[in-house]
Amino acid sequence: MTAVLVIAKEPVAGRVKTRLTPHFTPEQAAELARAALQDTLATVLDTPVDRRVLVLDGRPGSWVPEGIEVVPQGAGGLDVRLAAAFSHVGGPALLIGMDTPQITPGLLAQGLDFGETDAWFGPADDGGFWALGLAEPDPALLLGVPMSMASTGGEQRRRLTASGRTVRDLPELCDVDTPSDAALVAAAVPGTRFATLHDCLCAVAR
Repeated sequence: MTAVLVIAKEPVAGRVKTRLTPHFTPEQAAELARAALQDTLATVLDTPVDRRVLVLDGRPGSWVPEGIEVVPQGAGGLDVRLAAAFSHVGGPALLIGMDTPQITPGLLAQGLDFGETDAWFGPADDGGFWALGLAEPDPALLLGVPMSMASTGGEQRRRLTASGRTVRDLPELCDVDTPSDAALVAAAVPGTRFATLHDCLCAVAR
């Protein structure tokens, strides 16, 4: 049973994508977060996988499509919450976030191909990571890794290799944290909910 795990926050103004302000208002930042999450979940639905699980901090809304399981995030730091996300599945799993709406079903399917590897690692261009795939999920692989730092991705990958696992890399992606990130990602995926909303908000601001 393969699974894709999406870890996300409920898109509430003032709680999500706060680094997009003041370029965008808190309400607009939340709208962009919702659009990115909707694009992400749509891609997950188009990916050949047995389970599709949204690991959510907050309450689900109408933006959660049919076919997506919703489970609550655990408490604690991000490393603890990511580790807890893997505890919801007992087989091969790929964990992603809500802020890379440029992902494709093919990219996710690649991260679930464990025929010749034990783990897939998706680096982010800010030094973090956007994806982590494990043939045999082990929450201990994430506990204690310092999160939200420029060294996070490197430390997480070193943790994987130090465990003796064979690790392969997915393409590096930009996740949406800042206004410049948002512009870069929107330009890469025209026609998506995220790009359409981003371009509309920027046009209004001009």
